[in-house]
Amino acid sequence: MKYILTVITALLLFNCSKKEVKKETINNQKPFPLKIKDIEPNRVMSAAMQRSFKHYEAPRLLDNELYTNFKYTELKGFNYNNGNGTISRRDPSKIIYENGKYYVWYTHRETPTEPKGKNGANDTIPSTDWDLAEIWYATSKDGFTWNEQGVAIKRPKKPQPGWRSVATADILKFKDKYYLYYQAFNAPSGTYNEEKDAYDICPVAMSWADSPDGPWIPFNEVVIPFGKSNEWDWRVIHDPMPLVHNGKIYLYYKSGMDQRDKNRKHWDCWGLAIADQPEGPFKKHPLSPVMNSGHETILFPFKEGVAAIVGTDGIEHYTIQYAKDWVNFEIASVTQLLPTAAGVFSKDAFTDNPNADGITWGLSHFINAGKNWKKLYSKLGRFDCDLSQSTDDPSMKKSNILLPNELYFSQGLSKKQKERIMLENSNKK
Repeated sequence: MKYILTVITALLLFNCSKKEVKKETINNQKPFPLKIKDIEPNRVMSAAMQRSFKHYEAPRLLDNELYTNFKYTELKGFNYNNGNGTISRRDPSKIIYENGKYYVWYTHRETPTEPKGKNGANDTIPSTDWDLAEIWYATSKDGFTWNEQGVAIKRPKKPQPGWRSVATADILKFKDKYYLYYQAFNAPSGTYNEEKDAYDICPVAMSWADSPDGPWIPFNEVVIPFGKSNEWDWRVIHDPMPLVHNGKIYLYYKSGMDQRDKNRKHWDCWGLAIADQPEGPFKKHPLSPVMNSGHETILFPFKEGVAAIVGTDGIEHYTIQYAKDWVNFEIASVTQLLPTAAGVFSKDAFTDNPNADGITWGLSHFINAGKNWKKLYSKLGRFDCDLSQSTDDPSMKKSNILLPNELYFSQGLSKKQKERIMLENSNKK
């Protein structure tokens, strides 16, 4: 026992000695240099400055290939019925280039009325913007003007998965065939299932075709199985997003843990399932969830790994992340005005390129297109960015994006918040 105490004391003294030496070293350091090239290799740095060199691709935004601004352009070619809420387009897929033109698939709703909520929904009236929807597609020569081609995936007959709605599709090209993965709803979105004790239960379905123009043949089986009871993804699997890596299908998907605590009832996370063939079987990666944030995350190959644009929701929202090994994501940059539910043109999405270039544009949706929440519908728009190794656009790397004053003031206090502040002020008198 005496020997053990002696060893512990010696170790404590050694650690104290190390701390004293480090403190002395810090106090004797020269001031931080002006130029990055003049930083000594063994310099002791603060935690923030260490992150600048070890955590991010580069300490300056201009040098960080995974930092960008996003520029938006309205699209031509789509009709929204004068914005009355009866036509909606949302959740675009990745964009592919085939037959001399771009292709995109998306959730399309065309109903007699705008959404009426779960209590007002019936066989023809939608509960939400993506209820009673089908998957349509459009083509374009330039990515700005689009020609709508019509339905790609129809709602199947009851009781097939998706008879109520098919939505949120993404595209895969694998061995010269095309595959669309999508959510298949069997009840109006927002409906509570007492048997399953959950909302919005919908499996991932898949259809395939020999051409991007179809015809699309349903696989007629659930592609990614739900987790078992009390596993993180047992209730829902949403937003399937397939890529090709190491000759396999890497399919990322969203689910959410319930009852995280008493105040936060839902926590969106992202999992990964891997298969040798598009129809599966898919094996879930044992480290899933592999991302802890993002309601509508966008993934694309970059260099030897995969990058993710993590938009709204979660502790790491409004970030661009990177996983060199395709599993362990780290924050690469923090940015603003990120696209919502985007589909990107990623020329290396299916090429298995060990040095993928990245992306420069895509399509996203805007859910408050009508500026009237009682006539809710979504519209598609284009965004451009510089998340590409081959593109060098310094104007996309600015950090001081100035927004109209009216935008800030429109985010005003609620009546309840104003009353609280007035009460606090009156109590100070």
